[in-house]
Amino acid sequence: MPPRLQSLRQRFPQPSAALIIPVIACLYVGVIILLPALEVVAGAFAKGVGPLMENLGSEELRSAVLLTLRCTLIAVPANTIFGLAAATAIARRQFPGKALLLSVIDLPFSISPVVVGLMLVLLYSPTNGLLGGIVSSLGWKIIFSWPGMALATIIVTFPFMAREVIPLLEEEGWDQEEAARTLGASNWQVFWKVTLPSVRWAVVYGLILTTARALGEFGAVAVVSGNIAGQTQTLPLFVEDAYKQYDTELAYGAALVLGGVGLVSLLLKLVVEQLLGGVKENRPIN
Repeated sequence: MPPRLQSLRQRFPQPSAALIIPVIACLYVGVIILLPALEVVAGAFAKGVGPLMENLGSEELRSAVLLTLRCTLIAVPANTIFGLAAATAIARRQFPGKALLLSVIDLPFSISPVVVGLMLVLLYSPTNGLLGGIVSSLGWKIIFSWPGMALATIIVTFPFMAREVIPLLEEEGWDQEEAARTLGASNWQVFWKVTLPSVRWAVVYGLILTTARALGEFGAVAVVSGNIAGQTQTLPLFVEDAYKQYDTELAYGAALVLGGVGLVSLLLKLVVEQLLGGVKENRPIN
């Protein structure tokens, strides 16, 4: 190497790969996530706190928040029960169709939420749905109503609980459960006093992920809801509709509420990860 180039290289050393990779990652996250998030915050407070609070007091926004909470409060318990049952069966039993059940659990990860909404319309539409005649004869209204929105939310969120609990159950093994059975405990007692406490942090983690996904669901709910303001409009749909109506301050304010919920979910997720990591480190080695 020429002496001049060698001296320049010594004066300006090349950054190591250990420094370049974190910088690229931070720049990527900043451009893709942080800048749009800061733009939402700036847009929400563009006219001050007073107009923001006035926008947050909108009757249509309140209706959207309540409907979002209703769908979430239906989907989260339903998927918690299903996820725990499915995880226990998959991790503790051998039965025909086990691989098929795992594939069905993962199905919402591989198909678009819009397709989920379309499937529900094809099933429950009162005009040409496969089960539309039965639904109409019972006097039920599923499509363009909150039951259909709740069903769509359940479908797109049901993998999270099972997928969080299954690996931990498989890692734990069943020695403690077998010991409890030999001492006379029933299956129900084994589940409540041995199985569930051993996976409690995974259950909490699954609850957080399921809740966050349910609150932010857009595609499937948009198809089955009809997006009627004040009636079948969830918070994500409200943000889109307000922005399309050029009511940007209201859209930014609603997006800020939704983003705040997501931030709280992220913080809870980090706390649970730390707790779960501590439990694994403190676990005695057999």
